[in-house]
Amino acid sequence: MGENQRNVSRFDWNLAFLIFLLFCVSVVAIHSAEKIGQYDKNFVAQQVVFYIIGMVIIGFVMRFDSDQLQKLTWVFYGFGNFLLLLLLVAPSSIAREINGAKSWFTLPGFSLQPSEFMKVFLIITLSTVIVKHNEKYRIRTVREDFLLLGKLGAVLALPLLLIMQQPDLGTALVFLAITVGLVFVSGVSWKIIAPAFLGITAVGSVILGLVVYAPSLLEKYLGVKQYQFGRIYSWLDPESYSSGEGYHLKKSLDAIGSGMVNGKGIGNGVVYLPEGQTDFIFAVIGEEFGFIGASIVISLFFVLVYYLIKLGLETKNEFNSYLCVGVISMLTFHVFQNIGMTIQVLPITGIPLPFISYGGSSLMGNMFAMGLMFGISWHHKRYMFGND
Repeated sequence: MGENQRNVSRFDWNLAFLIFLLFCVSVVAIHSAEKIGQYDKNFVAQQVVFYIIGMVIIGFVMRFDSDQLQKLTWVFYGFGNFLLLLLLVAPSSIAREINGAKSWFTLPGFSLQPSEFMKVFLIITLSTVIVKHNEKYRIRTVREDFLLLGKLGAVLALPLLLIMQQPDLGTALVFLAITVGLVFVSGVSWKIIAPAFLGITAVGSVILGLVVYAPSLLEKYLGVKQYQFGRIYSWLDPESYSSGEGYHLKKSLDAIGSGMVNGKGIGNGVVYLPEGQTDFIFAVIGEEFGFIGASIVISLFFVLVYYLIKLGLETKNEFNSYLCVGVISMLTFHVFQNIGMTIQVLPITGIPLPFISYGGSSLMGNMFAMGLMFGISWHHKRYMFGND
């Protein structure tokens, strides 16, 4: 067998096909959002360009094997944090505030959101830390488990702090989701994880309860301002806040609800949604393709996550398995949060729908993550329904 034939057989065509399907959904949905919004900008053409750049990123990243990635871990981590720090100190001429957050470099011809790449750098770094720790401590005790949690917390702390200075709550939650997902599979005893999880859940529930029933206590003792409660109140009662904080959610619910089962048909959407091509792309899909179309999109993500789970279980390399878990945690949280916020299950946080929402940084960050997954298949070939 020639070199070209071997390369073709090693390439993960199953994963490529799934990404192609998501690309098709993205182009159709963005075209519809573009038409409804009457934009002058050609978002579809730009999204196609972003996908082409993403393919180049995949082709480059997949060439690195697990050993090379581990050697470059701290380079990735340091570079990502450097960009986040540079963003905070950069002048407004190249890093202006957008929607109240300083999250973008705005340069002539393009914009860049460093946090989208930092998500993947964080996955690589946390995976390396877990692997090195487990190699060093073959016999695990509570002490070693707490030591590992301390290491993971230290890795998370710096980028999380920098993100919150922007501030960008949505991305901070993604960082936490990635870390929690990897902690679950890191080997840390459930005697530690279960109480910690229950404690965090209890604290979160108490805070939410105070926001709803006793906001004055949070204002008095934590210094929370009244206007900061708006996003929670508008989530719980969008009708009463439809002219302000609840406007996007109200429009999203109107769009999805009017689509009913079969949808209005491609190009027939009428509900105007600000940012419909980005954060609220799922509402556009729900309106034009209805419950059936929305279910198909969710099913595509389900198949993608299933495939990555299978890839992680079949690879013989521990580091690669952790990479899979990190990417799965990131994508799952993105999908759950984005779709959840459009149907009032979760508060609005401005998190895009992976591979479908318009946006160069988000898409290229996700394609970087997919490059890691393609690399696992490239160096440790597996098939969707059986081994080679």
